[in-house]
Amino acid sequence: MRAALFVTCVNDALYPRTGTAVVRLLERLGVDVAFPAAQSCCGQPQYNTGYRHETEPLVRRTARAFAGYEYVVTPSGSCAAMIREHYPRIGRKAAAEGRGGELAEAAASLAPRVYELTEFLVDVLGVTDVGAYFPHTVTYHPSCHGLRGLGLGDRPRRLLAAVKGLDLVELPGAEECCGFGGTFAVKNPDVSTAMGTDKIAAAAATGARVLCGADNSCLAHLDGLLRRADSPLKALHLAEILAATEEEPLP
Repeated sequence: MRAALFVTCVNDALYPRTGTAVVRLLERLGVDVAFPAAQSCCGQPQYNTGYRHETEPLVRRTARAFAGYEYVVTPSGSCAAMIREHYPRIGRKAAAEGRGGELAEAAASLAPRVYELTEFLVDVLGVTDVGAYFPHTVTYHPSCHGLRGLGLGDRPRRLLAAVKGLDLVELPGAEECCGFGGTFAVKNPDVSTAMGTDKIAAAAATGARVLCGADNSCLAHLDGLLRRADSPLKALHLAEILAATEEEPLP
């Protein structure tokens, strides 16, 4: 099986270890992973801020970059939701404005082939035990796009529960937003900080060593708050846990 990795901007710029972990994990499971160099931003920041027309070139670029791949895997629920939910809407809007159906066709071709990492593992590869080893206590925060937009459900927890040595503890108020929300954190910093502070307090109360998530944008927000609070709790992407084994532990 061959799949293309859509690493996303935040991982490429700030969390390259997450992208490396996804490749290690998928290759261990027998997937031939490609990395189309033409990939760029999915356009979510622009779109969320109201610049729909300015997002259109990124829709075209992303569709071209991943043309020909049956599966496109991304370690980001927010970017997966952008492509699957909003690209078709952008295409339909362009067509309704009399600018042709090319954008709608590109979006319709790409959207069904995009999978968030845990969806790909559970639904496509049919695995929950990926051979991982992580001997630590972990609590899991489900980011809003994955939880509500993609409907990931218990897929991430099932994967974590199967990790050898891992003690998974429930996060109180897990389904409450962490306060990041992309540009929301910039436009409403006080509210964002208050929400994030509540989230890290709930995570710390579990006694976990690691606060795990499947979206590094949310984890960046929470990690910043944890650092400012001088908390021993560490934020870590799910992919890095799943990529760790007894032979190759997390660095």
